[in-house]
Amino acid sequence: MVVENKSKRNPPWQRDEVILALDLYFRRHPKFLKQSDPLVVELSQLLNNLPIHKERSATFRNPSSVLKKLWNFAQYDPTYHGVGLMRGARMDKTIWDEFAGDLEYLQCVAQRIKEGADLELSSDAGDDEETEFPEGRVLYRLHKSRERNGRLIELAKKRAKDEGRLFCAICEFDFAKAYGPLGEGYIECHHTVPVSKYDENSKTRLEDLALVCSNCHRMLHRKRPWLNLTDLKGIYLRDERLR
Repeated sequence: MVVENKSKRNPPWQRDEVILALDLYFRRHPKFLKQSDPLVVELSQLLNNLPIHKERSATFRNPSSVLKKLWNFAQYDPTYHGVGLMRGARMDKTIWDEFAGDLEYLQCVAQRIKEGADLELSSDAGDDEETEFPEGRVLYRLHKSRERNGRLIELAKKRAKDEGRLFCAICEFDFAKAYGPLGEGYIECHHTVPVSKYDENSKTRLEDLALVCSNCHRMLHRKRPWLNLTDLKGIYLRDERLR
């Protein structure tokens, strides 16, 4: 539920929001836009629909603030020879550095965020990985929801157990061997399809799930473009030889 915040301060822009703003910046430079432009109004409405901020003021992500955010990017743009707004947030520079060099990837991620804006996605309170996820909170929650498909996870675990390989696909850590009965049947599940490849009509398949330990799961999420299982296993084996 969204609650109107009586204070005048709006919450800081999150990764999802800045990604969407940067996508618009490259589609239409702010020097060609006004607050009343349909593209600016559309982004303002989209930002208000994202399931991120529970408290919002009457001015939350209004067209004026959207246009200012677009001008913040101009100071980082080597192709723009004018002057942008110089008091941008640190997040603006971070997102610029991560996405401005790959516009195709930026467009893919922005489109996936738009598609996930209306989804009812649960969030784990206090999950620090959510705030660090490069593609933002919405796609993190969508990704986690795919990793929590209970029926498919049980099928994947049963198949692995029947084949005698209920251990991490990367480092072969076995929770049952390490923790005895407490670890029996425990393993985490990683959805191997990158979030930029998600489609609003796609469904998770058994083949899309990999069983991994907690540490390897974090490492798979850490880098962009995503490491696949083979790449991370190669890194693990290489570093294991050096230990």
